[in-house]
Amino acid sequence: MQMIKTPAGETLVVLPLAEYEALVDQADIAAADRVRAEIAADRDELVPAEFANRLIAGENPIRVYRALRGLSARELAEKAEISAPYLSEIESGKKDGSLSAMRRIADVLKVDLDDLV
Repeated sequence: MQMIKTPAGETLVVLPLAEYEALVDQADIAAADRVRAEIAADRDELVPAEFANRLIAGENPIRVYRALRGLSARELAEKAEISAPYLSEIESGKKDGSLSAMRRIADVLKVDLDDLV
């Protein structure tokens, strides 16, 4: 390892490539372990690519998470204690859901409210 001082006073470190790659591998393993722990504790989940791609493409997140959970629109509406037509209007973008309705939908879908906006 070699240390270099820049004209601005910043200290840089030069490492052999193998040492650098080992550090990167350790950081990647630690990050993967944290993700596994979050999934095991039910604070996160793996989303299959089919559903992730739908979200990335801009499809309504309520519709995507509803499909992921295997719920019909009517089932979600009943569990969230809202009307099916209201849910349809939210999913189609015709109406913004009220905060309380969106919270109930998020609870039923087991996602954060932020995941639905």
